[in-house]
Amino acid sequence: MSEHDPPTGTRLAVALEYDGSGAPRVTAKGIGDLAEEIIALAQAHDVPVDNDRALARLLSTLELDEEIPEALYRVVAEVLAFAYLIRASREEHDEEQPGE
Repeated sequence: MSEHDPPTGTRLAVALEYDGSGAPRVTAKGIGDLAEEIIALAQAHDVPVDNDRALARLLSTLELDEEIPEALYRVVAEVLAFAYLIRASREEHDEEQPGE
């Protein structure tokens, strides 16, 4: 087992940021309690969370602030598209429910 392959049942989290230029970058990563904090922070700020453990394991091998490799562009694009869709859906729902 490598440092990037936590024991089964242990949470693993990797945060990505994409500003529209270059490739998405790894902005945070952690296992166990740190992973829980990353996930909680994302949820507190309405950042969608995807539960693809295999992708998280691959992304966890990257250094902080490192751009994702070209081999992961397609799968990360799918995750980002999912996140944008969820965010747009939430915003639309919030606009339909004024005052709540």
